[in-house]
Amino acid sequence: MEFTAKQIAQFIQGKIEGDENATVNTFSKIEEGKPGTITFLSNPKYTHFIYNTRASIVIVNEDVEFEQPVNTTLIRVKNAYECIAKLLQLYASVQPKKTGIDSLAFISEKAKVGENCYVGAFAYIADGAEVGNNCQIYPHAYIGEGVKIGDNALIYPHVTIYKGCVIGNNVTLHAGCVIGSDGFGFAPTEQGYDKIPQIGIVTIEDDVEIGANTCIDRSTMGTTIIHKGAKLDNLIQIAHNVEIGSNTVMASQVGIAGSAKVGDWCMFGGQVGVAGHISIADHTQIGAQAGITGTVKKEGETIIGSPAWDAKGFMKSAAIFRRLPAMYQQINDLKKEIELLKAQQ
Repeated sequence: MEFTAKQIAQFIQGKIEGDENATVNTFSKIEEGKPGTITFLSNPKYTHFIYNTRASIVIVNEDVEFEQPVNTTLIRVKNAYECIAKLLQLYASVQPKKTGIDSLAFISEKAKVGENCYVGAFAYIADGAEVGNNCQIYPHAYIGEGVKIGDNALIYPHVTIYKGCVIGNNVTLHAGCVIGSDGFGFAPTEQGYDKIPQIGIVTIEDDVEIGANTCIDRSTMGTTIIHKGAKLDNLIQIAHNVEIGSNTVMASQVGIAGSAKVGDWCMFGGQVGVAGHISIADHTQIGAQAGITGTVKKEGETIIGSPAWDAKGFMKSAAIFRRLPAMYQQINDLKKEIELLKAQQ
């Protein structure tokens, strides 16, 4: 399906510079642009690619200025990154979806599967499970006893959802993620460690996306909960009884220890570690590899380091860290000078 620059500009409320009849049928990166594709420019580091890109249409921010002539058709908007996301969502929504139950899938007679669903080969849906309408369950997915899944869920291959867990509407679970494995609960004894049964569940609310090979542990009692709109990257560990706030995003390899509570609209960089039984305020931004050992009470803080603290303070100290060897030498030289002066008195 082809779209003209005029049609696209109307959809994203942009202003055209160039040929309003230029047509595209797919997307490309700006550095790999080809005729018939649309791309975007939002990061100034990529500006030099626009002078030679062969993409037919480029979406750019309305305030960007170019030092050389641009040969392609431009659509100027307030936020190029946001607009390309809207176009990609539109493109994905018109792609054909699989439907039907593969003959090699297993669905218990005691399970319920809604209308217009796809269940791939070797997927397993256990007793008492309930799957909503318009769900896509890919091959080798495992849906345990009593699991409840809302409408429009997208369950990729090798996803495992343990007994009793609850998945909301419009949830995406990427390949290999595990929902509801046991929390890491053991009681030390003289003989070793006694396992503490984990009898709770995991609840994932609407519009959540969970990345590949991410693990979310079931609670000891009650529920581990991922609130509406949260987005978790690949290879993340969420421990038992954790609560992740609405619209919070976490990059790869984040680890959240047991019973921690993370607020709404937080942003975590890669490899952030959070200690157990603490709380993090809404709108907190945490830099990559930060270690959070205590409660963050003030909303909207940006923190970094391990143990983590205010980002500005950390950066000022980091500048001094590099100078410590020279400063140490200066201190030793000054001590020697003082000792000489004392000896001369």
